[in-house]
Amino acid sequence: MTDHRIKKAVFPVAGLGTRFLPATKASPKEMLPIVDRPLIQYAVDEAVAAGAETLIFITGRTKRAIEDHFDKAYELEAELEQKQKHEMLELVRSTVPDGVHCIYIRQGEALGLGHAVYCARAVIGDEPFSVLLADDLIDGNGQAVLCQMAEQYAEHHNSVLGVERVPREETHKYGVVSAEPVTDDLFAVNSIVEKPAPEEAPSNLAVVGRYILTPGIFDELAQTAPDAKGEIQLTDAIASLLQKERVLVHEFSGRRYDCGSKLGYLEAMLDYGLKHPELGPAFRDYVKSRFG
Repeated sequence: MTDHRIKKAVFPVAGLGTRFLPATKASPKEMLPIVDRPLIQYAVDEAVAAGAETLIFITGRTKRAIEDHFDKAYELEAELEQKQKHEMLELVRSTVPDGVHCIYIRQGEALGLGHAVYCARAVIGDEPFSVLLADDLIDGNGQAVLCQMAEQYAEHHNSVLGVERVPREETHKYGVVSAEPVTDDLFAVNSIVEKPAPEEAPSNLAVVGRYILTPGIFDELAQTAPDAKGEIQLTDAIASLLQKERVLVHEFSGRRYDCGSKLGYLEAMLDYGLKHPELGPAFRDYVKSRFG
C-alpha cells in the first residue's frame, strides 16, 4: 500500500516581522504567543497531524529562539520532574513529538518566499512536501487544514494549494487563481497571478499560507527570475509548474487569522482565549463584563 502522508514540512521563518516592531526587534514574530503557545507551534502541530516527520525551518538572523523552543530543555525538564509538575513537563516535551526531527537551514539573504522554499531542496529530495506560513493561523473546524489538503493530495497526487475567498478590494495582497470546479471545495487551476489589482484579478480565490507541492516545483524555482524587488516568488514558479503538471486548490473549511497584521493577531488572541479549555470561561465572563 502506497503511503501518501506528507512527511516533510517547510516553515519559512526568516522574515523580519517589521509590522510588529519593536516587539520583534530581538524575538521572532513566529514566537508571538496566541494565549500560551507561539504561532510556530500551531503550524508545527498542523504539519505533524498531516504526517510530517521532518520539520525544515528556513531561518535567518535573530531566529535562535525558534531553535531553542523546539530543542530539548534539559534544565527545565529536570526541575519540573523534581517538583513533580508532570503536566507541565509533558507540555514542554510535546513541542516536538517522538519520531519527529527538526532541520534548520539559514537563508542568507531575504530573497522571497520562492527562494526560501528552494533552500529546502537538498533535504526534500524527490518527495511531495508541505509549506506552512505561521503568520496564517487557521482554525480548521475540527480538522487541521493541512490534513484536509493531504486527503486531496492522496486522491489526486497533484500539488494542492489552500485558498479562501477574499473581498475583491483585497486581491492585491495575495496570489489569486483562475480555476474550474472539480468538487464543491476543490478546483483545478488555469492560471495564478501574484497580487493583482482588483480590476485585473481573475477571481477572488486567494492563496493563503498552506501548500502541498510536488518536487517538480524546484526545477521551476531554479528558473524563476526575480521580481522588481529582487525576490523570487513562489507564485511565479507555480504558474510555470502549471505548464507541466495539474495544480489544484482546496477551499478549506475553517477560519483564517492573518497574524502578520496586528488586527488579525488581536482577533486570534480573542477567539483562542475564549475557547481555551482552562481560561475560556473566566475570560468570557471578563469580556462580557467589559463589553456586554
